[in-house]
Amino acid sequence: MLARAHKNMSIFDEEYYIDEAINLILGAEDTLCSSLVWYFWLIASNPQVEKEIIREINDQKNNNNKVYMHASICESMRLYPPIPQESKQAMEDDILPDGTKVKKGTRVFYNIFAMGRSPELWGENWEDFKPERWLEKDESTGNWRFTPRDPFTYPVFQAGPRTCLGKDIAFMQIQLVATTVLKQFQIVPAVEGYSPIYGSSMTSKMRNGFPIRILRR
Repeated sequence: MLARAHKNMSIFDEEYYIDEAINLILGAEDTLCSSLVWYFWLIASNPQVEKEIIREINDQKNNNNKVYMHASICESMRLYPPIPQESKQAMEDDILPDGTKVKKGTRVFYNIFAMGRSPELWGENWEDFKPERWLEKDESTGNWRFTPRDPFTYPVFQAGPRTCLGKDIAFMQIQLVATTVLKQFQIVPAVEGYSPIYGSSMTSKMRNGFPIRILRR
């Protein structure tokens, strides 16, 4: 990072901004593709969710505020996070909120995949693909209102000062692709009762393929 101090501000060199732009555009290629694959699979397997998303897409009054789609994307990444596990290394001796002492140099791992399937965090119906768990009805308008979860409960984009810089761009790109595809095509499973296998690598790729049929609406 190249920067120089100037009246309590950091002025970054042009090279820094170029690197950041390239990172935001290209750095998440694998994770975005993985997120979209699992998202389309869940939509294909849950026609009632697809129906609500299509209704929202076709609602001209609500065209720029796809609350239900946003909730369905969050729910998809809860079940199938693009990065299943992460770790952090302590730069100094520290103490976690529960009192656990962490020595300098210790690496702490947390399993995002397991956290998204924890009954303690998400209830006994954690296995259900349920965008409504992220939503509340506005009593005055009858419209959905998005209710975000604590990022330490849902660390798909990490949390605190280490929150992913590309979080908002990722949601924007996924919504753009999903809207373009679902507006024109219906995605349905090609094999009855098929269950894909979640990959165990650093990105959550399907290990046994994605058998679907794409039908024009």
